[in-house]
Amino acid sequence: MKNRSFWLALGLVSLLGLSACSQDKPAFRGVDITGADYAQGWELSDQDGRVRTLKDFSGKVVVVFFGFTQCPDVCPTALQEIAEAKQLMGEDGGKLQGIFITIDPERDAPELLKAYVANFGNDFVALRPAPEQLPKVAKDFKIYYKKVDGKTPTSYSMDHSAGSFTFDPQGRIRLYNRHASGAAALAADARILLSGK
Repeated sequence: MKNRSFWLALGLVSLLGLSACSQDKPAFRGVDITGADYAQGWELSDQDGRVRTLKDFSGKVVVVFFGFTQCPDVCPTALQEIAEAKQLMGEDGGKLQGIFITIDPERDAPELLKAYVANFGNDFVALRPAPEQLPKVAKDFKIYYKKVDGKTPTSYSMDHSAGSFTFDPQGRIRLYNRHASGAAALAADARILLSGK
């Protein structure tokens, strides 16, 4: 009988331990990819010609989206969500950094990128890989992109992945955000990451 009580007590302790562990895990709205061995950062020129790395944004929650300025819907929607999330965060909105990485460096010149991201906020950063850098950056982030021919050589479009990546204030990849998840979800996750979880 004592033996049975011991095993029951041990089982109860184990269940309580598992319950405590699950309560400690943040309830993210995005897909938790903490510890992933990809999307580790970049070293790319921004819209002003300065080379930027993830370390430049230490202390902020960073949301990275890949797209192109002539994208008719997915890209502006994603960047607008980041802008709205910043507003929802109030005073902490400045701690959420939006970064747009172009997958169309042939057409997306620095001046065009600068004007484009300014539509979403004066602190948005646009990064432009050189054409020879783009395949490596895409591979590092496991994103898809493909040029789709148009009627003229310059009227092509780009197919591409539509999600974004969120890094915590220490520069660690934490979340993959599905397209159109909403500004409220992005803001909620950013608050969790800013709290140190």
